[in-house]
Amino acid sequence: MKPQTGRSGGQIANAIILPMFAVIIISLLSVFGLMIWSSNVTDNSAEQSERQLLSGALELKLEQMAKQQIGTVVWDKAFYKTAGPFLDQAWLEQNLAIWQLQNHGFTKTALIGRDMEPTFSYSSDNHHDWLNDDVKDQTRSAVAKVRARFINSFVRTGSGLYRFSPNYRINDRSIFETSIISIAGRPYMFSASAIVPETQIITANRRPPVVLVNVRPINKLVLDVFTKISGLRDISVEPAHEEHEHTGSFIALRAPNGKTIGELHWTPTEPGSEMLNRILPIFAILAISILGLTLGVVDFTRQATRRLSKSESNARHAASHDALSGLPNRENFRTLVSTALVDRSPASYGTAVVYIDLDRFKDINDTLGHAAGDEVIRTVAKRVSDVISSSGTVSRISGDEFALLLPEAHDREWIEHILKQVQDSLAKPIKIGTNALHVGMSMGVAVAPHDGTQTGELLRKADIALYEAKSEGRGRWSFFNPSMEDHVRTRDQLSRDLRKTLENDELQIAYQPQCEAVNRRIVAIEALVRWIPINGTPVPPSVFIPIAEETGLINEIGFWVLNRACKDAINWSDVVVSVNVSPNQFKHPRFVERLIDTLQKNDFPPSRLEIEVTESVFLGRDKVNLDTLTRLKELGVKIALDDFGSGYSSLSYLRRFPFDTLKIDRDFTGSIHDGREARDILSIMIQLGHVLGMTIVAEGIENEEQFTFLRGLGCHRMQGYHIARPLDAKALTNYLEDYELQAAMDDTPSLPAPKRQSA
Repeated sequence: MKPQTGRSGGQIANAIILPMFAVIIISLLSVFGLMIWSSNVTDNSAEQSERQLLSGALELKLEQMAKQQIGTVVWDKAFYKTAGPFLDQAWLEQNLAIWQLQNHGFTKTALIGRDMEPTFSYSSDNHHDWLNDDVKDQTRSAVAKVRARFINSFVRTGSGLYRFSPNYRINDRSIFETSIISIAGRPYMFSASAIVPETQIITANRRPPVVLVNVRPINKLVLDVFTKISGLRDISVEPAHEEHEHTGSFIALRAPNGKTIGELHWTPTEPGSEMLNRILPIFAILAISILGLTLGVVDFTRQATRRLSKSESNARHAASHDALSGLPNRENFRTLVSTALVDRSPASYGTAVVYIDLDRFKDINDTLGHAAGDEVIRTVAKRVSDVISSSGTVSRISGDEFALLLPEAHDREWIEHILKQVQDSLAKPIKIGTNALHVGMSMGVAVAPHDGTQTGELLRKADIALYEAKSEGRGRWSFFNPSMEDHVRTRDQLSRDLRKTLENDELQIAYQPQCEAVNRRIVAIEALVRWIPINGTPVPPSVFIPIAEETGLINEIGFWVLNRACKDAINWSDVVVSVNVSPNQFKHPRFVERLIDTLQKNDFPPSRLEIEVTESVFLGRDKVNLDTLTRLKELGVKIALDDFGSGYSSLSYLRRFPFDTLKIDRDFTGSIHDGREARDILSIMIQLGHVLGMTIVAEGIENEEQFTFLRGLGCHRMQGYHIARPLDAKALTNYLEDYELQAAMDDTPSLPAPKRQSA
């Protein structure tokens, strides 16, 4: 019975154990197979994610390269410099090739002409013939796409002409194509962009563009950038191998013509295999290991994607916003205006563009430093944004210039209400350390559709209105009207004519004598610049001097007057020559050196030269101005304060600066009949000059009554039509000769009438 029992027990045991063993083996094999399958799936998924990250990094770098070309290809000067049949190779090399090499690392540059043939080639390694037939074949299709998109960007107008109206890609401002190419067996990043004008062009025929081609090697620096963006390891570039194409951890690099030119390899992470290796020794921790590793991979991918997304978002924000104020920048503002003009609703509302300029912001930078100027910009940006947060958009378009977009401008009164609020926001001083700064602003307004419906036109007219507000005294606003545009064109023409007149040495000088009050002896003359164009109609100094100040011509005009006055005055012995110096000329870093050169060239004694400056010279930079005045005094040059009392008169700088002469403005000398108060003010001004030991000169003397009254107050010298009108050099010589002749016959001569006076 026992054997039977044993057999039955063994059979039962086998019946139980073997199936259980088989189940366990099958389960283990199934679990092991599942782990291997899961490991392979995880590894492949990770590799695919890494492939997408690396591909995205490559695309991002290529797009960045195209954007870096914008400053060169969207440029009027480059458009016209590259369009002609004869190219300035030196200019192209310096401004296209070397500039982009230094700023963006583009090692090779080429221009593809309108006939698809290279017109310029440059390489940082001096192998300028890099654009061979193989490279041309690789890039031909990309260049052709750029040319086609450029040509298709011309829209036929009703007149039969074509207007250049490109449809750029989102967030881009150029027509470009990017890819990877091979040069001498080495892969390069490649970008081709059409060179287009900044301003709108109208043409009768559509012509292909000149295409700028830039390449940059995929070197260690670029690979490091890929590593930083993607988070991958051991990224390298290898030659293409057809036998393992589409296998392994690599991305095939293909030229625009489809040719495989290389492979971008990296060492992939293998989370599935790592998980499998960890769980094999200890099967009990299988689930925990798989879960931990899976969570790690998921978290890693999420973090990498989040970093890439954040980096891209930051790049977009930085490209469209001002770093200091956080406001939209100029290009972003243009986009906002364009969108507002297209989406203008309701149609009964206008779209207002307001340009804002901070008054005398440069003085803040000069006196308190750029850190204080930056704080002012941030404060102004915040205050103005708080005012119009619900009405429109604030933008910073340059150093001290802001712009407002009011897309639903109900009417002019509503706009002025907003502008009043903006001005009121700056009524409270801005505290910078211990300084409380009062910042004013000038504003120019243009409103669509009344002033135009195109973005560029509206912005230009707002700028013209801003210029009008500034020229009318600052701290105010102006709405655009067509007469302003005519005024700007007139000033522009005057500016060009003035420059040509200066180049041709066609300016003139008139000299107005000054006499002593006691014996009426001529002791000084003031040099006055005159401009009489070819048409014979004189342009008043009050018109052309501000233009010269704005264009920078005032320095050359000032030194031209100084040189001519010294040259003419050699013939007038013992007479002081007084020359006006503008604030800009006085602050020129080589003002004193050029003055010395002028005196030496004309052999003119410094003691016979008097420099006239106005009070505006002394707004800020007191120490620098004092040093300049001290140097002039050491040379023996006399210093006169012109138009005293008409500006920012301050007793403190009268005491600190070494003036020799105090010139009383004609507004005061002409007011002696206005009452006792006006005469008392004149008396106080003259007494002040006496206390400070200065020579007092009264301007605008029109009659003997004024002459006698001012002489009685102690005025030393007189100047005005009563003494003599402004004379040209020859007429002044005759005038002085007549005076000397009369003086020889009479101890107290009267002033002679000039024989010939300037017009």
